[in-house]
Amino acid sequence: MSKPKVLVTRRWPEAVEAKLKELYDVTLNESDTPMTGAAMRQALLDYDAVCPTVSDKVDAAVLDVTNPRCKIMGSYGVGYSHIDTEAAKKAGIVVTNTPEVLSDCTADLAITLMLMAARRAGEGEREVRAGQWTGWRPTHMIGTKVSGGVFGVLGFGRIGREAAKRAHGGFGMKVIYFDPFPVKPELAAETKAEKRDTIEEVLREADVVSLHMPGGKENYHLINAERLKLMKPTAILVNTARGEVVDAKALSAALKAGTIKGAGLDVFEGEPKIDPSLFECENAVLLPHLGSATQSTREAMGWRVLENLQAFFAGQPPRDRVA
Repeated sequence: MSKPKVLVTRRWPEAVEAKLKELYDVTLNESDTPMTGAAMRQALLDYDAVCPTVSDKVDAAVLDVTNPRCKIMGSYGVGYSHIDTEAAKKAGIVVTNTPEVLSDCTADLAITLMLMAARRAGEGEREVRAGQWTGWRPTHMIGTKVSGGVFGVLGFGRIGREAAKRAHGGFGMKVIYFDPFPVKPELAAETKAEKRDTIEEVLREADVVSLHMPGGKENYHLINAERLKLMKPTAILVNTARGEVVDAKALSAALKAGTIKGAGLDVFEGEPKIDPSLFECENAVLLPHLGSATQSTREAMGWRVLENLQAFFAGQPPRDRVA
């Protein structure tokens, strides 16, 4: 029996690619550049499985194919707002993701961004590298103390809870959260986290607001000009979720006006393009989507995709099916 044909849309860790080649007839995107919609659409006709990443836009237009050969999309990443899951269902294509394995590293990066924004680390490094540092002085580059503050989490899922553990256990921060879905009491108890009934309550009370809501239409520009005005002028916004959750123009305006103190962003709407207004904000830390970027985690994500593919082609339900 011939091996299923599998397309991997970007380069993956070498060990995972090697295993995929053992099991399947694999085509790799050797150029490691984003595929066009037309190329992705053709792939659905030519391959038994397509493995996209968050950099691939798989919308209704791409999925509007008749009798696609592809029956499963093993997406490499926990978020799947880049895939129109309803259109995938109509096309008869199963969609899976890679939850759990990247929670620790993404939470680590949320705390990194919090500290960088609070202590003005990005500004400081730029000053040193430019040869502009004139030496220590009492009033130089004063930042914000986070220890003992209030850590607000919007989206108290796995990553949000892991970030809360780090803030609470490492910095003695009080944790408050909002989540539209019920959270088991024992999970909240791990960080003595207190539930708030609305997003607005978290924004008003928190010294740091860390975003962990899924992307997509339901959370598009969840953080907008009106909500930014609710935050403390000393507060910091951190986003390691999805870029579209934040209105970038509203955020840059708030940063420039001093509506909030700072922001740490790892994700951007329409990335790799970034709203130019953010580059004008010295009090914004901007990272190139590094949340899961450790060797062990990126490999674990690949193994999770592979697990889902193996189950599917064995006629079993994939562990991480989302559509």
